[in-house]
Amino acid sequence: MTDYDAMYRDGTAPWEIGRPQAAFDLDVSGPRVLDLGCGTGELALELARRGHRVTGVDISAVAIERARAKATTDGLAVDFRIGDATTLEPGEFDALFDSGLLHNLHRHGGAEDYLALLPRLAAPGAVLQVLGISASSGEGWGLTEDYLRAAFTGPHWNDTRIDVIEVTATIGALPGLLTRTVRTGA
Repeated sequence: MTDYDAMYRDGTAPWEIGRPQAAFDLDVSGPRVLDLGCGTGELALELARRGHRVTGVDISAVAIERARAKATTDGLAVDFRIGDATTLEPGEFDALFDSGLLHNLHRHGGAEDYLALLPRLAAPGAVLQVLGISASSGEGWGLTEDYLRAAFTGPHWNDTRIDVIEVTATIGALPGLLTRTVRTGA
């Protein structure tokens, strides 16, 4: 298993770019927002600045400690939690963001549990945005449009749209996919 704490300690986490990924649509409705795999909190903090009640979850205690420190420095109230996103308690969030978590779970295991949990975290009508590295990156792993379409379909999801994007990383830009989908009332 990947030692995420070590990656945050030694500065080798390539997704830590000091800001949210540009491809995300941050104009979401509803007050309750969940940032899954929040890292050091850049996305969660930006959403809190926009007036949302944000919960950020990450498996790395080092990342969460840094996120909490940033929130304190910026005077923002964000509920940062250390936890495994595949085992969260069900909730009723109006918007959910995943910035690279699904592609890591798909690569290392746990994606099925995570995909089964997502509908139980989203309120009816909630928007879910999932950003991941594309299999076309040539890294030997990544997500495909077919995989994402199969994962985000009825009865739990509708209006699914997948866009080809560029993912910013400290190692350079990578081809990515951004999935936007809406939780059905079912």
